[in-house]
Amino acid sequence: MILSASQPYFAPYPGFFYKAHLSDLFVILDDVQFPRGTTWISRNRFKNHLGTLWMTIPVWKKGLGLQTIRSVRICREGRWAKKHLETIKTAYARAPYLREHLPFFEKIFSGDFERLLDLNMEIIRHVIRHLGIQGEVLLLSELGVGGTGDRRLIEICRRTGATRFLAQRPARKFLNEEVFREAGISLDFFTPPVPVYPQLWGEFLPNLSVLDLLLNCGPKSREILLGE
Repeated sequence: MILSASQPYFAPYPGFFYKAHLSDLFVILDDVQFPRGTTWISRNRFKNHLGTLWMTIPVWKKGLGLQTIRSVRICREGRWAKKHLETIKTAYARAPYLREHLPFFEKIFSGDFERLLDLNMEIIRHVIRHLGIQGEVLLLSELGVGGTGDRRLIEICRRTGATRFLAQRPARKFLNEEVFREAGISLDFFTPPVPVYPQLWGEFLPNLSVLDLLLNCGPKSREILLGE
């Protein structure tokens, strides 16, 4: 069984879902430390008439010390959620599949989510359904696995019965292949493709949020992402 893992990024880029597609089991690392600085867990890139459009979900951090990702709460002060929804409607007004996904965006920015993890997982599961990805998705917190680094990844594999761990090629320098080999787990590395597809607003921008792909290409998104 092939297992891979990733933190629960906000509206992830297409490569995130390509890795999920290659995996029998995709583990979301929700029980690890939330970064202190800027992070893809709370922001990502979209596109409008000016080019790159950054969208950030504000969260509570001040005075809370180190938090696990699953503990981080969304800050509901201000009108940012309404503004984000209007920004999506404006930026993608001409996108062929905005109407199909609009109820989803209305749900995301409705204020119903207290934790960042829950909002991000709602997006991840929405995209996985629309891309037809078949592998199982589990949260690290559901497995009850402790430890750090390589040891934690190996324990995840042992707990789930995985014999192969899949990671992106740049991660090779951070993983101790000998430790995995001694544990009887093979390390597989890959480079995700950078799909090129019809985009609004001029020159193509690669690796935006996968939602840009879905809004522009709809049912063809899977074929474009996986090269089918």
